[in-house]
Amino acid sequence: MKFLIINGPNINMLGIREPGIYGKENYEALLELCRKTGEDYGIEIECFQSNHEGAIVDKIQQAYGVMDGIVINPAAYTHTSIAILDALKAVQIPCVEVHISKVEEREAFRQISYAGQACFHTITGQGIAGYRMAIEALKEKLGH
Repeated sequence: MKFLIINGPNINMLGIREPGIYGKENYEALLELCRKTGEDYGIEIECFQSNHEGAIVDKIQQAYGVMDGIVINPAAYTHTSIAILDALKAVQIPCVEVHISKVEEREAFRQISYAGQACFHTITGQGIAGYRMAIEALKEKLGH
């Protein structure tokens, strides 16, 4: 199995950006957690991060016919990007949305998730451990 982990804007700034909200673990720790989880379950993991909406759309489209599942943290694009939603709907790859913080307890504008409408599951507020949970949810969904 192959899973694509997509991270949107500013996720590369983990550990620096608002550690009271996003924690003190850095982006490298997130990548390592994803790699280790993949190894634990025999899943090939590819991680991708971009601050650019179009690059994220391109990566989702490139996953078509190649990836078995997607874990996505669209970050700020969660609340603004119909393009990312449309790309996820187009490829029809099973997808889990993950957020490091508890977005449901934050600002009103963060209460809408466009990308989440194309995902079968959403995980929030678990820190970077949410990525492991998302990979596990995809694995179970795919029957492995």
